[in-house]
Amino acid sequence: MKLIPSLLGAAALMLSVSATAAPVTYDLDPSHTYPSFEADHFGGLSTWRGKFNQSRGVVVLDREARTGTVEVTVDINSVDFGHDEMNKHAVAPDIFDAAKYPTATFKGKFTKFDGDRPEEATGDLTLRGVTRQVKMDIDDFKCIDHPMAKREVCGADVSTEFSRKDFGLNFGLDMGFKPEVKLKIQVEAARRQ
Repeated sequence: MKLIPSLLGAAALMLSVSATAAPVTYDLDPSHTYPSFEADHFGGLSTWRGKFNQSRGVVVLDREARTGTVEVTVDINSVDFGHDEMNKHAVAPDIFDAAKYPTATFKGKFTKFDGDRPEEATGDLTLRGVTRQVKMDIDDFKCIDHPMAKREVCGADVSTEFSRKDFGLNFGLDMGFKPEVKLKIQVEAARRQ
């Protein structure tokens, strides 16, 4: 008869352990999240830098279990080089073709941790209708009880590099533009209430 109380005690312990290791959902703060990029202009003549002003997404993170997912959507029409004519050209059919492909997305999983801090996410980047797997490096990850938001907020700097020709972004390659792109994202996300 001691077996039943022992099983009930073990079940209660398992439930209490799993309750403490629950995933937490965070919503990206669009006013503190900016995907930015660097791309070559005429084979080293200069480096063009731009950003996207509108993005949204969700992060689900279980720091104790060292697992989680990331989903980010970027509005291509929000591209901003700080140059009006370049902004108009960037959304045209020969570059991003925003009318046909209005968003870019990243959907991935955390694949490397340092203790309970994510250091890497791997997943699918979809840009101009083409999907390729990329690895995102996560630096300066930090969570705080935000004094203004009155809830937990996490932030990080995220980066990766890829060849834009892999996504059909071929503008200028025949004129000597290099295809490599550096993508950097400053991100903050608030715990969902």
